Amino acid sequence: MSRWWIALGLAATLAAQDKAVQDKKPTVGSPAAGAEQPSVVEEGQLPPEEDKAKIQTVYSFNPLQSKKEVTVGLFYMKKGDYKAAAARFREATKWNDGNAEAWLRLGEAEEKSSDMPAARQALQKYLELAPTAKNAPEVRKKLEKLKG
Repeated sequence: MSRWWIALGLAATLAAQDKAVQDKKPTVGSPAAGAEQPSVVEEGQLPPEEDKAKIQTVYSFNPLQSKKEVTVGLFYMKKGDYKAAAARFREATKWNDGNAEAWLRLGEAEEKSSDMPAARQALQKYLELAPTAKNAPEVRKKLEKLKG
């Protein structure tokens, strides 16, 4: 019989604790007692820790990410959005500075978007990285045209 009293007492204790926890839960729209008030954020803005635009990208050597950026850049080139393509190729060069294809494509995209100084710089970097490439003579000719 004493086991029943122990079980009943334990159940009553748990029920009382559960009731106490439910009584302390905040209602919708009211802050919990002692809880910090969230900082006031204007409508349409995210708090700084959730705003992805405020997070700075830290670039490290990542050839896979560089290749992905080149692939996306090629997609934009086919669509005719040369500024978006150039942005992707530039991003690819930040992930892998030695990605010769990214530099070549960046030069082509900059040339199509009429940014000749940036196109020259990108093509020069391509020639530094791949001086014996198959298309190196063509790129040198294009570079001469851009200089003149």
